[in-house]
Formats: sequence, structure tokens, C-alpha cells
Amino acid sequence: MTVKNVISISNLRKLKNASLEDPDYQSKIENMEKAELLNEMIRFQEERSQLGHLTLGMMVRGKILFKELELSAETEELKILTQSYKRHLEFELEEFLKQKQKKQSNLH
Repeated sequence: MTVKNVISISNLRKLKNASLEDPDYQSKIENMEKAELLNEMIRFQEERSQLGHLTLGMMVRGKILFKELELSAETEELKILTQSYKRHLEFELEEFLKQKQKKQSNLH
């Protein structure tokens, strides 16, 4: 492993950690009732449909939202749905960060 690779991995970790936080949204979600969480899920999905893709902010907020929905799920079906969507968002986020890192590596 070369020094350049170590720096790239380090930068990726910094980017990932800095990008994966939204404390205001986290606080908002944690204070919602179950019905509000379900309405937020619908709003999230509508926003996703309107944009046609997920932005970095949407991925971060989606992970927060679907984790909270998973924790408050009263049915097994809702728990499975939220776990599935959360995994999908984690995959999308990882791919986004890889692509961003790849672009940064190509610039250097």
C-alpha cells in the first residue's frame, strides 16, 4: 500500500464521517410520534420520486428516518420494510462516497 492510497483511505473516512451526520434532523426525528414518522416517510419518498435520484443529504436523512422507523415498528412487516430500505440507503451512500473518492483520486 502506497502513501497515496493511505491518504485516499483517510480522506474517504473523513468525508464519510463528516457527511453522515445531520444532528438537527436526528433530533427532529427522535421527537416525532409514530404517525409523524410515517408521514415523514411518505414525504421522503415523494421527494425522492420528484427528484428522480437520492442526494447525499437525502441518503443521510433517510438512514436516520428509517432507523427510527425500524425501532418504533409495531409490525414485523414494517420492521422488514424499514430494514430493507435502510440497507438500500447504506448501499447507495457507500457507492456515492466511492464515486466521490474516485473523482478526487483522478484529480490528483
